[in-house]
Amino acid sequence: MPDATTLSGIEHVPGVPKPDAILTAHGVLRQFGGLTAVDVEHFEVQRHTITALIGPNGAGKSTFFNLLTGFDTSQDGTGTFDGRELRGMSSAQVARAGMVRTFQLTKALEGMSVLENMRLGGQDQPGENFFRAFVAPSWRTRERELTEQAMDLLARFKLDTKAKDSAGSLSGGQRKLLEMARALMTKPTMVMLDEPMAGVNPALTESLLDHIVQLKNEGMTVLFVEHDMHMVRRISDWVAVMAQGKLIAEGPPNTVMANPAVQDAYLGAHHDTDLSEDKS
Repeated sequence: MPDATTLSGIEHVPGVPKPDAILTAHGVLRQFGGLTAVDVEHFEVQRHTITALIGPNGAGKSTFFNLLTGFDTSQDGTGTFDGRELRGMSSAQVARAGMVRTFQLTKALEGMSVLENMRLGGQDQPGENFFRAFVAPSWRTRERELTEQAMDLLARFKLDTKAKDSAGSLSGGQRKLLEMARALMTKPTMVMLDEPMAGVNPALTESLLDHIVQLKNEGMTVLFVEHDMHMVRRISDWVAVMAQGKLIAEGPPNTVMANPAVQDAYLGAHHDTDLSEDKS
């Protein structure tokens, strides 16, 4: 399986082609009125790696995520995922193709149990068909399969004891774990995480980091947005930096964080953060 060493010989420049890119974006433009939120000339994500997308607040990272995953539509540009054209695909179609995402603000349905939230993420549910829903034997077997899959994932994320609890009773960190677990119900090839550590207490941060690394170990590709530079340095194989909607730098964590353009982009927003040296 390819790993981070596959990236060792490529240039550390924005938009550099990757040896085995699973995700590509070219000429992606998103404007809101007179404001340009995203203007990315070219971007690629290497398969089987953990890539961090960083940048100061307002850099366009979450908007770029929305465009890549079908939750928003660009005015211009093209993209591919695992060889499939993304433009024109809905978020549901993107997810079915194997690329799923989580959100900075978790989307757990509070009026449903943790297990019910998990089952919602399952694919190929015959019970969702209006007519087949009245024929229990046509969907009961699949429901049992999804329940077993859900419980296995909840055990992995140490949420199995909460299965019957309301999702609304979970802490912020537990909701992040639930959203990541629910994303895995689709058996994705790529996982997109929008600020997975935001609002998570230190006790659960290490658990989330371990789970992200485990995703890669299981053969998945991870692209995530994060503001904590020490976390980015610890788990990332590659880092891409956005500022004012544009991609301004790419490379390994140590190289990117010592880049003058990156330092300038963070000046003010992170004036008290030493990006070039790990103090942990």
